[in-house]
Amino acid sequence: MNAPVLVSLALLMPLACAHAAEQERPFKLTTGAYRFSDRTTGIDLNLRHSSSLGNLWVGLYRQPEGSESPAQNQWRGGWDHVYGDTVRLIPSVQLASGGFVGGSLNVETGQRWVVGAGLGRTNQRPYYNLNFDPNDAYMLSLGWRGEHGRQLTLSMVHDNRDNPDQIHRHLVYRTPLGQDGARLTIDLLRKTGQVAGQGIAGTGLSLTYDRPHWFVRIAWDPYTNFGPEHSLRLATGWRF
Repeated sequence: MNAPVLVSLALLMPLACAHAAEQERPFKLTTGAYRFSDRTTGIDLNLRHSSSLGNLWVGLYRQPEGSESPAQNQWRGGWDHVYGDTVRLIPSVQLASGGFVGGSLNVETGQRWVVGAGLGRTNQRPYYNLNFDPNDAYMLSLGWRGEHGRQLTLSMVHDNRDNPDQIHRHLVYRTPLGQDGARLTIDLLRKTGQVAGQGIAGTGLSLTYDRPHWFVRIAWDPYTNFGPEHSLRLATGWRF
């Protein structure tokens, strides 16, 4: 999918604004800087718009060539939405330059205790995604939602296509901080699988501090995208 097609997704965002009058801050702009262990640095920009039509986003990732990784320069765009209440269906679609096409479908149920499952599929073209989980995979999750936005979720993302031994396990805890809308999210990651024919096991950690208008996130990700490099990521975002 070429860049003009992805830019057309951005043009859909103002059209969606007519359906988002009830939302105080429908846009979120995220900038990310990634430092890899081969001393290369990646830069990421992502703009998302939320409305009753769902979430639409466009983004750009750039990374120079490193000793263990090729150069990356990719536009992307996508959409997701939540349908239903008692049983919730969550479809998503992703497009990116270089011909990438992907999608996923998740289903979950429950209010205080939540269980979910999902499946993701792509055409296996190169894609640099923001969550760094396997794309061709099935997902299982179990979560608890308490008062005042407290949440605890255990999830597994298991590659079920070319690398069925590659697994991400996430333990995510979110809690409010005070009465002014601030909150903290802790994402503990455990990954196992094969990298270059050798088994690996790594532990990652992501910390996000949220305010109503902005957020900052720092993350350590070993064997990023199940490759040989480790990465330290810093992201900041603004809601408007």
